[in-house]
Amino acid sequence: MRTVGLISACMIAIGAILTIIRVEKGPSSLDRIVALDIISNILIIAVALDAAVNLRRETIPILAALALVGFISSVTVARYAAVEPREARRIKTPEEVAAEEEALRREEEAAALAEAEAKAQRDEEIAP
Repeated sequence: MRTVGLISACMIAIGAILTIIRVEKGPSSLDRIVALDIISNILIIAVALDAAVNLRRETIPILAALALVGFISSVTVARYAAVEPREARRIKTPEEVAAEEEALRREEEAAALAEAEAKAQRDEEIAP
Protein backbone atom coordinates (compact mmCIF):
# COMPACT_ATOMS: atom_id res chain seq x y z
CA MET A 1 0.00 0.00 0.00
CA ARG A 2 2.89 2.35 0.72
CA THR A 3 4.28 1.88 -2.80
CA VAL A 4 0.93 2.69 -4.37
CA GLY A 5 0.65 5.72 -2.09
CA LEU A 6 4.13 6.91 -3.07
CA ILE A 7 3.44 6.50 -6.79
CA SER A 8 0.11 8.29 -6.40
CA ALA A 9 1.75 11.11 -4.45
CA CYS A 10 4.31 11.57 -7.23
CA MET A 11 1.54 11.73 -9.83
CA ILE A 12 -0.36 14.26 -7.72
CA ALA A 13 2.81 16.36 -7.36
CA ILE A 14 3.38 16.34 -11.11
CA GLY A 15 -0.22 17.40 -11.68
CA ALA A 16 0.16 20.20 -9.11
CA ILE A 17 3.33 21.47 -10.77
CA LEU A 18 1.72 21.48 -14.21
CA THR A 19 -1.32 23.25 -12.81
CA ILE A 20 0.82 25.91 -11.16
CA ILE A 21 2.49 26.47 -14.53
CA ARG A 22 -0.99 26.95 -16.02
CA VAL A 23 -1.80 29.49 -13.32
CA GLU A 24 1.37 31.37 -14.20
CA LYS A 25 1.04 31.22 -18.00
CA GLY A 26 -2.74 31.17 -18.42
CA PRO A 27 -3.64 33.53 -21.26
CA SER A 28 -6.87 34.65 -19.61
CA SER A 29 -8.06 35.15 -16.08
CA LEU A 30 -10.64 32.39 -16.57
CA ASP A 31 -7.82 29.92 -17.36
CA ARG A 32 -6.09 30.94 -14.16
CA ILE A 33 -9.28 30.55 -12.13
CA VAL A 34 -9.92 27.09 -13.55
CA ALA A 35 -6.32 26.12 -12.72
CA LEU A 36 -6.82 27.31 -9.15
CA ASP A 37 -9.96 25.17 -8.97
CA ILE A 38 -7.90 22.20 -10.14
CA ILE A 39 -5.36 22.95 -7.41
CA SER A 40 -8.13 22.79 -4.82
CA ASN A 41 -9.16 19.42 -6.29
CA ILE A 42 -5.55 18.24 -6.09
CA LEU A 43 -5.52 19.26 -2.42
CA ILE A 44 -8.66 17.19 -1.84
CA ILE A 45 -7.07 14.21 -3.58
CA ALA A 46 -3.89 14.58 -1.52
CA VAL A 47 -5.84 14.60 1.75
CA ALA A 48 -7.86 11.57 0.59
CA LEU A 49 -4.65 9.76 -0.34
CA ASP A 50 -3.20 10.50 3.08
CA ALA A 51 -6.38 9.19 4.71
CA ALA A 52 -6.25 6.00 2.63
CA VAL A 53 -2.57 5.29 3.17
CA ASN A 54 -2.55 6.01 6.92
CA LEU A 55 -6.04 4.58 7.52
CA ARG A 56 -7.36 7.81 9.05
CA ARG A 57 -11.08 8.42 9.39
CA GLU A 58 -10.84 11.82 11.04
CA THR A 59 -9.96 13.51 7.73
CA ILE A 60 -13.36 12.76 6.18
CA PRO A 61 -14.93 15.99 7.52
CA ILE A 62 -11.95 17.92 6.16
CA LEU A 63 -12.53 16.34 2.76
CA ALA A 64 -16.21 17.26 2.86
CA ALA A 65 -15.40 20.87 3.79
CA LEU A 66 -12.77 21.18 1.05
CA ALA A 67 -15.14 19.70 -1.52
CA LEU A 68 -17.90 22.12 -0.49
CA VAL A 69 -15.58 25.12 -0.72
CA GLY A 70 -14.35 23.97 -4.12
CA PHE A 71 -17.88 23.49 -5.41
CA ILE A 72 -19.06 26.88 -4.16
CA SER A 73 -16.04 28.62 -5.66
CA SER A 74 -16.61 26.92 -9.02
CA VAL A 75 -20.26 27.92 -9.10
CA THR A 76 -19.41 31.49 -8.10
CA VAL A 77 -16.78 31.82 -10.81
CA ALA A 78 -19.10 30.31 -13.40
CA ARG A 79 -21.84 32.76 -12.43
CA TYR A 80 -19.65 35.83 -12.72
CA ALA A 81 -17.72 34.64 -15.76
CA ALA A 82 -20.84 33.98 -17.83
CA VAL A 83 -21.55 36.71 -20.35
CA GLU A 84 -25.27 37.33 -20.52
CA PRO A 85 -27.25 40.09 -22.13
CA ARG A 86 -28.82 42.44 -19.60
CA GLU A 87 -32.38 41.34 -20.40
CA ALA A 88 -31.47 37.63 -20.05
CA ARG A 89 -30.71 37.91 -16.34
CA ARG A 90 -34.21 37.02 -15.26
CA ILE A 91 -36.87 34.51 -16.16
CA LYS A 92 -39.68 35.95 -18.23
CA THR A 93 -43.33 35.40 -17.45
CA PRO A 94 -45.53 33.56 -19.96
CA GLU A 95 -47.29 36.86 -20.71
CA GLU A 96 -43.96 38.54 -21.57
CA VAL A 97 -42.97 35.66 -23.82
CA ALA A 98 -46.37 35.78 -25.58
CA ALA A 99 -46.09 39.56 -26.02
CA GLU A 100 -42.60 39.22 -27.53
CA GLU A 101 -43.79 36.48 -29.90
CA GLU A 102 -46.77 38.62 -30.93
CA ALA A 103 -44.52 41.62 -31.59
CA LEU A 104 -42.18 39.45 -33.66
CA ARG A 105 -45.14 38.07 -35.63
CA ARG A 106 -46.41 41.61 -36.32
CA GLU A 107 -42.97 42.70 -37.50
CA GLU A 108 -42.80 39.73 -39.86
CA GLU A 109 -46.28 40.49 -41.21
CA ALA A 110 -45.37 44.15 -41.72
CA ALA A 111 -42.18 43.16 -43.55
CA ALA A 112 -44.10 40.73 -45.75
CA LEU A 113 -46.73 43.39 -46.52
CA ALA A 114 -44.06 45.95 -47.39
CA GLU A 115 -42.38 43.40 -49.66
CA ALA A 116 -45.68 42.65 -51.40
CA GLU A 117 -46.37 46.37 -51.89
CA ALA A 118 -42.88 46.92 -53.28
CA LYS A 119 -43.35 44.02 -55.68
CA ALA A 120 -46.74 45.35 -56.80
CA GLN A 121 -45.22 48.79 -57.39
CA ARG A 122 -42.38 47.27 -59.45
CA ASP A 123 -44.93 45.29 -61.48
CA GLU A 124 -46.92 48.50 -62.16
CA GLU A 125 -43.77 50.29 -63.34
CA ILE A 126 -42.87 47.45 -65.67
CA ALA A 127 -46.35 47.07 -67.16
CA PRO A 128 -47.19 49.76 -69.79
